[in-house]
Amino acid sequence: MTTIPGIDVSTALKIISEIGTDITRWPTVKHFCAWLGLCPGTRISGGRRLNSYTSHSTNRAAITLRMAASSLYKNASVFGAHLRRMKARMGPVEATTATAHKMARTIYYMMLRKEDFRDSGGDFYDKLSEKKTLKFLKKRAESLGYILEKQKSEVLDNL
Repeated sequence: MTTIPGIDVSTALKIISEIGTDITRWPTVKHFCAWLGLCPGTRISGGRRLNSYTSHSTNRAAITLRMAASSLYKNASVFGAHLRRMKARMGPVEATTATAHKMARTIYYMMLRKEDFRDSGGDFYDKLSEKKTLKFLKKRAESLGYILEKQKSEVLDNL
C-alpha cells in the first residue's frame, strides 16, 4: 500500500487498522467506498438532481485518505493529475474527496487482487483527453461531410 503516492507507512497503518486485512467483507468496491463515506450522493426529487454531496461520516480511514489526497497537489502521479483536474472543475474540498474516493477504489482492488500499485503517470489524463477530443472531432467532421486528416509537422520535415 505504501507504493501509492501520498500514503506512507503511518498512513497505511491507520487505514489497515480501520478496514482490516479482509477486504472481502465488502462485496463490491461500491460497498467499500460507501462504508467509507466517500461516494457522491444522489439526492433526486421530481427527476431533478438536488445535490451530490457525500454523506457525513466520522470514518477515520476516510479522514486519513482525504489528508493523503490533499497532499498530492504538486505530485506527478495519476492521483496528482486527478486532483488538479477536479480542483479546477469543482473546487478544493470536493476535489480532495474525489481523489480520496479514487485512492480508496485503488486500495480495494490492490487488496482484493493482491497486486502492487502501478502508476500510469501524470500525463495519463492529457493523453486520454487528446484521444477523446480527436474522436469527437472526427465524428463531428464526418457528420458535416468532411474528412479529418493528420497534417505533417514542419518541424519534423526540417530535421
